[in-house]
Amino acid sequence: MLDSLALLLEKTFLLAHFNFFSTTSSKQEKCPKRREESTYFQRGDLLEVPRTLFTHFGIYLGDNKVAHLMPDILPVLTSNKSQIQKVVTNTRLLLGVIYKYASIRVDTVEDFAYGSPILLNTMDTTLRRQPLAAEEVARRAEKLIGHIPYSLLWNNCEHFVTYCRYGTAASLQTEQFCENVKSVIRDQRSVLLTTIIGMLSMFFLGIAPSTALPTFIIPFMLWMAG
Repeated sequence: MLDSLALLLEKTFLLAHFNFFSTTSSKQEKCPKRREESTYFQRGDLLEVPRTLFTHFGIYLGDNKVAHLMPDILPVLTSNKSQIQKVVTNTRLLLGVIYKYASIRVDTVEDFAYGSPILLNTMDTTLRRQPLAAEEVARRAEKLIGHIPYSLLWNNCEHFVTYCRYGTAASLQTEQFCENVKSVIRDQRSVLLTTIIGMLSMFFLGIAPSTALPTFIIPFMLWMAG
């Protein structure tokens, strides 16, 4: 059952990744700084990799090690450190997102990249912010290692690295997602669509409070918000 749930969520997040986060990626492609070997990295660098479901971020600590925030369900289920330290799979990650359990962990550059190319310090240009001193960036990341509350929109890996490197937490992916949600709400076609779906639910499931109320309340709220 967990595998089925994870697969469903993976497809949902993958769709959201293409639809909502594409603006951030397009900006970064204009000035890519790709590196494949840790010998190019300096302590305090911000590393970025496109993974299956999202764009992932980390802070390079030196000695081929990266600190990064990862949702992970496994620490909730076991205290076996050798199992927890293994590369976080998509199933572990997705269930960690649902449970809102994450940690700042340290992995090798290879495990962090997960087979994807690495972008180096692209957010310096994207955010147009002056980074803190490299040693300060690394120290901030090291101080946060361990369990941390997780939110997909309000406290994710991008918030972690921007706090460490620039002093203020921010997430371009969250901002882009919210802008797309606003666009959907403001599009009056969404009112018509939710009305049609509501009418179909009453037709097939029968008229009842559980079908009638959403049919009228949701389109009304979208209309007012738009």
